[in-house]
Amino acid sequence: MQRQGYNRTAVILHWILAVSIFFLFVSSWWMLGLPLPSKELTFREFPFQLHKNIGITLVLLLALLLYVRFKHRPAPENSSSMKPWMHKLALFDHVILYVLIIAVCVSGYLSSSYTRWDTTVWWLVDLPRIAAPDEDMNMFYSNIHLWTAWALLAVVAVHVTGAVYHAFRNDGIVRRMLRW
Repeated sequence: MQRQGYNRTAVILHWILAVSIFFLFVSSWWMLGLPLPSKELTFREFPFQLHKNIGITLVLLLALLLYVRFKHRPAPENSSSMKPWMHKLALFDHVILYVLIIAVCVSGYLSSSYTRWDTTVWWLVDLPRIAAPDEDMNMFYSNIHLWTAWALLAVVAVHVTGAVYHAFRNDGIVRRMLRW
């Protein structure tokens, strides 16, 4: 029997990525509202480290998702469920999603590399410092991080809109991602 839906690992990774991206957006708005650090106010370190850790982990999970998606391809969808232009738009949406996730995470890491704060992966491993603190470079990569994050949010909105559209059409596209 040929597989109808996506591989179980791909489905789980997809939803972990989705929840993580949502958390990163919400936490970034909260983090930026915190007062600047001082000797008395050191609580800002935890949310920033958590944000960086989830971003770094996100890139690794995305790499794993792409590996699983290419290794375990689902059966092609029913040709009547999607018009050719819809299939091309869905493919473009996924490619742009993956590129933007990587761009957001890499630019965030590069931005943090130019600050005076080190990055510790899940409070276990200190990443080597790749640059000396430099406020201009931090702002440069921070701006890239900001704008790629907004672009990612827009593409996620298109992605969710497409999923909702297919769910209401009940054409089997959404079931392929939910069934394992």
